[in-house]
Amino acid sequence: MKLEDMRIVVTGGASGMGRHFTLALAGAGAKVAVVDIGDEGLASLADDAKGLPGEIRTWKVDVSNEEQVVRFFEEAWQAFGGLNGLVNNAGIFRDGLLVKKDKDGSIKTMTLKQWQQVIDVDLTGPFLCTRELAKHVVANESGGAVVVNISSVARHGNVGQSNYSAAKAGLVADTKIWATELARYGIRVGAIAPGFVETPILLGMRPEVLEGMLKGVPLRRVGKPEEIYAAVKFIIECDYFTGRCIDVDGGLTV
Repeated sequence: MKLEDMRIVVTGGASGMGRHFTLALAGAGAKVAVVDIGDEGLASLADDAKGLPGEIRTWKVDVSNEEQVVRFFEEAWQAFGGLNGLVNNAGIFRDGLLVKKDKDGSIKTMTLKQWQQVIDVDLTGPFLCTRELAKHVVANESGGAVVVNISSVARHGNVGQSNYSAAKAGLVADTKIWATELARYGIRVGAIAPGFVETPILLGMRPEVLEGMLKGVPLRRVGKPEEIYAAVKFIIECDYFTGRCIDVDGGLTV
């Protein structure tokens, strides 16, 4: 698929890596439907997109809310005269150990709320969005589409992230399943598992904490959003790629 022919949804597209994906795609001539819950980020996208050859339209949507997702895809499909792409990028963290005993003897646990919030956004969100895109593509026989799921190196299991790791591992498993189920309709599904990437959240860490994290990265640095976008671009453009996950993590092992 050619980038200039894309009518693509980017979830979590108003901040972090998603914002970079949005602007890079629009810069290549794509029409981008941006989904996010951040009013400020959505509002400022128009300014950043001025002069780009593509088009950006924004919707405030909670990807874990089925009703909102269904309504969004109906509206975006009409607005762009169809859709042929989706980047499932929206995600959150609610880190914590499963069980921890403090020095005073008190016991802390990961709460059900911490668990469920991450599963809802990071796993149920991609399920809902992929389902709705595929439903419209199949119903309209529109010629196929491509889905890019943003997973994480944490899918292998990272201490303090049992909720996040479970969601990101599940997303890679679903990538394989959906690729197999949807291939007959011309829909490809791929995944990307970034390591530590230069985003506002990561750069907001204390320097000594970030330095400690990077000791496990053979390249000894964080990745840049444009390096993750290179993998997004590859999956979109390579029509023979489906059902696999690309690791872009500097060689990190967790």
